[in-house]
Amino acid sequence: MAMYYVNMEAQDNGDHEVHTSTCSRLPDPENRKYLGSFTKCEDALKEARRHYTQVDGCYHCSLDCHRG
Repeated sequence: MAMYYVNMEAQDNGDHEVHTSTCSRLPDPENRKYLGSFTKCEDALKEARRHYTQVDGCYHCSLDCHRG
């Protein structure tokens, strides 16, 4: 299982990116919200959607969930 976070600051396109705790692009602590530990990034995205309407997986650490 991996620990997942969502970036509280949206990208220019409105996406809030979901990252693993080991991601090289993980936002600073004040800009991220802990989502929990999940075996699949899809479950982390589902949790992130409880907080934000528009979410996407990080290209670098959650490629299986990255839609671009």
